[in-house]
This record gives sequence, C-alpha cells and structure tokens, in this order.
Amino acid sequence: MSAAAIPPAPWAVQAVLFDLDGTLADTAPDLAGAVNRMRMRRGLPALPVAQLRPVASFGARGMLAAGLGVSTDDPGYAALRDEFLAEYESALDAESRLFDGALVLLEALEAAGVAWGVVTNKVMRYTQPVLQALGVASRAAVVIAGDTTPHPKPHPEPLLEACRRLGLAPAQALYVGDDLRDVQAARAAGMPVVAAGYGYLGESPDLAAWGADAVIDSLLQLLGLLHLGTARPS
Repeated sequence: MSAAAIPPAPWAVQAVLFDLDGTLADTAPDLAGAVNRMRMRRGLPALPVAQLRPVASFGARGMLAAGLGVSTDDPGYAALRDEFLAEYESALDAESRLFDGALVLLEALEAAGVAWGVVTNKVMRYTQPVLQALGVASRAAVVIAGDTTPHPKPHPEPLLEACRRLGLAPAQALYVGDDLRDVQAARAAGMPVVAAGYGYLGESPDLAAWGADAVIDSLLQLLGLLHLGTARPS
C-alpha cells in the first residue's frame, strides 16, 4: 500500500531514523564500482549497476555473490571480502547521492524540531565518511552503525540504542528502511516503521508481506505522513 493510499498516520514522533543504503542515500553505484573493478582485474566485464542494485544493502556479501558468484562458505571468501572492502573504501563517495527529496525532508524535520538520525548495518568506518561526503554528517542527531552494538539488524538493539541516545521511547521514533530486516528490527523494538518502496528491497521484494505501517514511493511522501506540510520538488 503506498503512502498516497492511506490517511496521514497518527504518529506523534519526535525522531525519524533512516537506514542509509537504499533509503536515505543511493550508494549502489560505489558498491557496484568496487566489485566491478574486481571483475575487470580478473578479465571479466563490468556488470550494470541496475543488476547489482538489489543486493547493495548486503554490502560485501551481496556484491561478491552477485558480482563474482562467491558465497560466504567459499574458502576464498575472506580474502575477496577484504579486497572488496579496500576497493570500496578507496572510492566510497564517487557517485553516492542522497535520494531525491532527502534534503527537503531533512530541512522540514529540523524546522519542525523533529530529530533525525541514521541506523545502518554498514560499519562506522564507512558510514561516517559517506555521511560526510553527502554533507549531512553534522546534522544527524544520532548515527548507529553496524558495529555500534553487538547485534546488527534485524536485531532491535541498534534501534533501541538510537532511542537511548536520543532520550526517547521507541514508540516516539519512526524508522524508515528498504529491507525486510528493517521492518523486523522496528517491530521487535516496538517502533512504527515505513518501508521505502523506491529502495533496493533486498531478497524479499514483496513489500505487502513485510508488515510495515506504510510504504512510500519517495522520501517526500513522509512530509504528508508526518503532517509536515505539502511536498515540494527536491
């Protein structure tokens, strides 16, 4: 169900938390670039970003599986993962961009006194540089990375830690994500959740089965859901 098909949600939220890859920012081009450089080093042609985009939220695991046919059970996986991460770190901000409407939405949240932050499974070593390159690192009220807590999503702990740092109860925050794991984490944390239908969608693209409170086709649709005014073009 799209956001346009439902009335504005009655959430009195004081914070909005975003997944990073595939939700707040389109980082797939740089992730794809890393595995394509690995392919070309091996005499293989580069793959289209569109072919790799659906697995971008899974980082090295997803990119190596789609780009080189290597699973985590492969005896050479660890070395390939390290090679991929080195390639990614060397150019993690070459083509990554905020999704359309992101800056308008963030400005509206800030103007309304609603805190916003990022909760991602990407480790902080890569999360912080990406946010800095996107120009929003200093504006986020909280950033929880994949190595901030002992358990990544779909475990609720990253979302709960974000709420602790913000001094809020989980029901006072809204999570926005583009993967089933995001919805599962929010549900386990007791937090309302919106699915980003424009995102990467991972291995379970049937959004209707995720059980999110709403599905949006663009970040600007959150303005209506949160009673923050009429969406303007980004």
